[in-house]
Amino acid sequence: MVVENHRPIGSDIRYPIELAKRHVEPASGVAADVRRRHILGDRPMSREQHRQAPALSAPAAEASVEAASDDLATGLPRPKPWLLTTARNSPLIEAVRVETALGLAAVLSFYRGALGKRGWTENGVPVVEPDRAMVAFTTSSGPALLRLIRQHDRTVAGLLVRKSAAANAELQPAQGQVRLLFGNTTDETAVITINEQTIKLDARAGRHLTDAPATGRRSPDGAEINLPPGMYKVALQIAGGAAQTLEFAVAADETWGLLVGPDGVALPMRLY
Repeated sequence: MVVENHRPIGSDIRYPIELAKRHVEPASGVAADVRRRHILGDRPMSREQHRQAPALSAPAAEASVEAASDDLATGLPRPKPWLLTTARNSPLIEAVRVETALGLAAVLSFYRGALGKRGWTENGVPVVEPDRAMVAFTTSSGPALLRLIRQHDRTVAGLLVRKSAAANAELQPAQGQVRLLFGNTTDETAVITINEQTIKLDARAGRHLTDAPATGRRSPDGAEINLPPGMYKVALQIAGGAAQTLEFAVAADETWGLLVGPDGVALPMRLY
């Protein structure tokens, strides 16, 4: 059984203690549940279960999907099983990003059912293709968007609710661009390479991403870049160790954070 460290000091960032094995300071308005192994709901698989369950590394059968526990920072739903979750709850948005081994169609069906039960209604014309989907919703809190992308052996689900509060201009990216902020929660130097740019972060530099959840000003010791929308490959290296890679998609007029988590895990999270 995984025991998680919940420390809501103004915000909430969570890591399984058995994986982190070190103190991680909370980042403002950010939550992250990191599971480096395949997960059955909210419990990790044993090594024997992992060997006997190769189907989790391929799209799961398009049967009905069970719900895992709701994300603790936002209360938004997550399917079972999930591999990694990051979340943001601020005066402007509620957002959760979930990686799962389930197939895209199964994840889409899960979210339509789970959100419909909450009284959310679809609006506009949804985009549904074999490797991606986008569905807009109307909610009592504000407009919402569900975006799904199939990447290699997993489906990445992004669910965002825009609240009624107006965004500070410093939080918004340049028109048609993507703003990406960087932070490091570890006690080691981190080097991130993205789009042929290299960003070096000292230990714990920019660990809050922004100086306050609503302002959008990056932490004084953090870093940020602007990017055109698209799919990006990120390479992350901690203290001269082996580089770990991640791919994530960003769209125009979005603001994202990329946080270096325990064991050199790169954690993308939507900020606006």
